[in-house]
Amino acid sequence: MKTSKILLGLATIALVSGAIIAADHIDAPDVKGGTSDITDFYAFEGASASNLVFVANVQGLISPENSASAKFDKDVMVEINIDTDGDNIEDLVIQAVPNGNNMDVYGPAVPNETGGVSTMLDAKFKSSVAVTTYGTTQIAATVNASLVSGVKAFAGLRDDPFFMDFAKYTEIIGGTATSFDNPGADTFAESNVLSVVVEVPKTMIGGTGTINTWVTTKRKQ
Repeated sequence: MKTSKILLGLATIALVSGAIIAADHIDAPDVKGGTSDITDFYAFEGASASNLVFVANVQGLISPENSASAKFDKDVMVEINIDTDGDNIEDLVIQAVPNGNNMDVYGPAVPNETGGVSTMLDAKFKSSVAVTTYGTTQIAATVNASLVSGVKAFAGLRDDPFFMDFAKYTEIIGGTATSFDNPGADTFAESNVLSVVVEVPKTMIGGTGTINTWVTTKRKQ
């Protein structure tokens, strides 16, 4: 699970604090290297100041050789949780569920259950976007396809955006180095992730002040 905090303004619900990032790769023992492993979670104001963007990446360290065959697991749902009143319980959720060559996106909407056990949202909150084919650089036609109430979405393979020099990190932890190099060596260079991006109008989030947001993956049982 990845968590972030975003500060919202008052009437306009303007994003004040900029981009929020939470990341790790193959760190969770129960899902390490699996199709439900979350690598990164980003939340930030969209190109339009009226929108918020949520980005959840899964299945890190996909090599160029394996990229063409990489795909979302049909049994794994990505759920973005949004707490609008500061009690650390989700008030709204966005659910992304693979469906063949599409990604079905539900919400944002009030969950049926809270505390990490929410069930599928009603179909009236459903949108659908085609999963972008590997190697495709133009995504404009995909972004706006079959979506509800101003929601935009993208699903597909993208270059891993996270930068980390793990070799130097290991040296620092081991006491053989005292600092990172500038710029250092990117351990994730040329590796890819599967990315789910959902952009929503701030009016769909509601509330004022600070919102907490986190992402979980849930495997069908």
